[in-house]
Amino acid sequence: MSIFVDVLTPCRRVGGTGCEVGSLRDMTIRAWQAQQLGDPSEVLRLVDLPEPTPGPGQVRVAVRASAVNFADTLMCRGEYQVRPEPPFVPGLEVCGDVLEVGEGVTHVAVGDRVLGGTAVPAGGFATECLMDAASTFAAPAGLDDAASAALMISYQTGWFGLHRRAHLREGETLLVHAASGGVGSAAVQLGKAAGARVIGVVGGADKVEIARDLGCDVVVDRREQDVIETVKEATDGRGVDVVYDPVGGTAFTQSTKCIAFEGRIIVVGFASGRVPEPRLNHALVKNYTILGLHWSLYQQHDPQSVLDAHAELVRLADAGQVAPLVAETYDFADTPAALARLAGGSSTGRIVITA
Repeated sequence: MSIFVDVLTPCRRVGGTGCEVGSLRDMTIRAWQAQQLGDPSEVLRLVDLPEPTPGPGQVRVAVRASAVNFADTLMCRGEYQVRPEPPFVPGLEVCGDVLEVGEGVTHVAVGDRVLGGTAVPAGGFATECLMDAASTFAAPAGLDDAASAALMISYQTGWFGLHRRAHLREGETLLVHAASGGVGSAAVQLGKAAGARVIGVVGGADKVEIARDLGCDVVVDRREQDVIETVKEATDGRGVDVVYDPVGGTAFTQSTKCIAFEGRIIVVGFASGRVPEPRLNHALVKNYTILGLHWSLYQQHDPQSVLDAHAELVRLADAGQVAPLVAETYDFADTPAALARLAGGSSTGRIVITA
């Protein structure tokens, strides 16, 4: 069973749960479809598709904005952990209006403005998409569509990494790699909201001011400064209590050399392209902890914690303590260019595609 409403046509309420539409709705949508595996610029095609039908535990939405994630590029290439068979529509994170809810969905209703994760192959680079109900949340009133589209993945990852895995405490020192990027900028804001002193590592003079504006107490330009020595100097030789590392490679090695006694290194990803091989004898001798973070596992093993985290993020957003750094927006027609921009590695903050 599903309930739908075309937002462009009048309807009458039925039993307080849905609407009967007074005229036929448009049965097709526009979507950027990956028709084979490869680079998004080569395999994405703008096509007309039948509007998707939500199954049990799914929601159909009219997309207002879709955030671009590096995982979208990996998915198109067949290199992501989720590997849909072509053809499929990528786009993992959106803000939109609920048009229809599938069986068993009760926490959102037709007409609600929501944000969250999509249900690929009916992903968010389309005029309509499907969302997984378990990762569909009310959008904060204090955030616009672009910022709302960029809230879930980066900020949920940051919240679970800093609070559930590392147990960051007020007064501790947090080191964030790629602090001006989409993932890092979320961790900077969440660290400051938790009362931590934040040291941000960036790559380039143009990113230093961005990191400072985000709230970093100290900013290290890895292209001009020695990360290890600068961090040690900034902490009077003690080192940092928590490291948030979405980069891997050299960044991880640097972290192990400036981590404090009983410090915690959170492994979030490997944007550098190199997966580090930890020296466990070094972790033993220096008495620090290496923590892996796979956020989506919380949806499987502790879904209530995801709801609780979202409620806290909404509270912080409404209080003005967190707001996604939307650095660039692209029109829907320019979706492949937005993916290419992110894949180039020189962007800051989040890139969002707007309807």
